[in-house]
Amino acid sequence: MTITQLHYVLAVAEHKNFTKAAQKVFVTQPTLSMQIQKLEEELDITIFDRTKKPIQLTEVGQKIVQQARNIVNESDRIKDIVDQQKGFIGGIFRLGVIPTIMPTLLPMFIGNFMKKFPKVKLKIEELHTEAIIEKLKEGHLDAAIAATPLQIEGIKENVLYYEPFVPYIPKEMDLHTNDKIDIDSLDINKILLLEDGHCFKDGIINLCKANREYDGDQLQLESGSFETLIKLANEGLGMTLLPYLHTLELKDSEKKNLKMFNDPVPAREVSLIYNRSELKMQIIEALRSTIASVVKGAITYQNVKIISPLNHKKDFQKN
Repeated sequence: MTITQLHYVLAVAEHKNFTKAAQKVFVTQPTLSMQIQKLEEELDITIFDRTKKPIQLTEVGQKIVQQARNIVNESDRIKDIVDQQKGFIGGIFRLGVIPTIMPTLLPMFIGNFMKKFPKVKLKIEELHTEAIIEKLKEGHLDAAIAATPLQIEGIKENVLYYEPFVPYIPKEMDLHTNDKIDIDSLDINKILLLEDGHCFKDGIINLCKANREYDGDQLQLESGSFETLIKLANEGLGMTLLPYLHTLELKDSEKKNLKMFNDPVPAREVSLIYNRSELKMQIIEALRSTIASVVKGAITYQNVKIISPLNHKKDFQKN
């Protein structure tokens, strides 16, 4: 049994196709098939059911793939240990970022990070939280930036910052005249939301559900971008909530529609999340310190109330 054979098994398990898997690991399809067959013969089991389309893992194959991921991760750790011993910060680093964070946070730190760590080759993907978790577990991402707490087994969370929710209320709405907004005054059915799949939407629902019953059937206006929600609100179709960093780039005319919540200000927790194997920790720490340094000057709120993106999580206060 070899590490190379395990890499081939993981590739086929991912793509469910020998040809695509061979392309992924840069070998010919006959070579990949032969090596997997040799492994199956050595173990005297069948890892893949080749009679099904697409190819499926057998029951024992599922257990082998799970263990293969652990073994491959541990083998990668050897190089990681050497890199850390040498103080080397470089190589390919695959980072996932959720859509509601990508456009505002990335421009704030990416240039500084690349200048400071020129040997790191970042590969960044914009992904929803569900896809990020799946890719982290499968080893296709080294780390991600997402809203937390998630508390998922096998995934570690390193808090970067707390980002307040900011009400965007056009002058046509009654709450526009208020200097500050109470959470209790929000009606979830009058708030324009992002479409399903965005954890920021889930956080807003959690924020408001104690005050008004959420009736999804009433929400006819949902969008994939904050820009669209702002335009809809400007047309008098409702209010919305924005993450604080997004409000910094609004037009002056739009900033007049921004309000703040009374203390404690509801906020989302934004973290670097990564696999418990803690590979490439020197790069993860470099990212953490770079992001923390640039955000520290942008977000100065102290008394915030963290709203979880998960329905079953309780919010808590951070002073």
